[in-house]
Amino acid sequence: MHGIWLASIEGWLTGLRAVDWRLPWIAVAAFLAGALNAVAGGGSFLSFPALLGVGIGPIQANATNTVALWPGQLMSIAGYWNEVRRYPQLAVLMGLAGLVGGTVGAIVLLRTPASTFMMLVPWLLLIAALIFAFSGPVTRRLQRRAAAHSHHPQARKRSWPLVAMTAIVCFYIGYFGAGAGFLIISLLSLFGFEDIHQMNAMKVVSTTMANGIACLLFIFSGKVEWRYCLAAMITCGIGGYGSSRIAQRLNPKLLRAAVVVIGFAMAGFFFWKTY
Repeated sequence: MHGIWLASIEGWLTGLRAVDWRLPWIAVAAFLAGALNAVAGGGSFLSFPALLGVGIGPIQANATNTVALWPGQLMSIAGYWNEVRRYPQLAVLMGLAGLVGGTVGAIVLLRTPASTFMMLVPWLLLIAALIFAFSGPVTRRLQRRAAAHSHHPQARKRSWPLVAMTAIVCFYIGYFGAGAGFLIISLLSLFGFEDIHQMNAMKVVSTTMANGIACLLFIFSGKVEWRYCLAAMITCGIGGYGSSRIAQRLNPKLLRAAVVVIGFAMAGFFFWKTY
């Protein structure tokens, strides 16, 4: 009898050692990333380092993170569909810029040696954290300007220079992408756009197309770790949906500050680890 109990315990311990605890870790990180995206943005500061932390190569981690988070981006188009329909020509051009820029960025990423990309990771996280840190004040300034000019007719915008600049930003989206939505908003503002709802709609169109084409290239290149990707995709969606109501009750300034702190902390950690 004693031998049977020992055999049972040994079998249980063997089973525990066989469990891949990396999958629950990714699921939790993706859930928190989805919640963070819902309340303030910046979820990639959690999900991307988590994928690196379980031993996935840097390019595979970036590809897996992009594919896992993209369905949530696609759903966001529904929230701005009325604005997209109001400006169909501009939406098509912004989507085209996203496709071109995202394609080139993803191809360059896939051709980048893993060791080189790993050396770039701390800098990319730092850039994303800086972008996010400045996004709040600049966005509030844009909203105040939009309110001040809400009764003024807007001048006709030059489309093709805007499309070219958007494609450049979308190159960064296809390559890494964290914080790029703010860059699109700032770019639209530089070209004279003042309606924050219109700018958000065009941002969603361009970033969704850029990440969408990058997802296809990552999938066909075999760089996506599907067992982690599917778990992250599901739990990220649950986290985002479950946190959407809570987000309305929380202080957005504190949330954005928390995201900035997380971003700089992750950048600092990878600088320490890499250099």
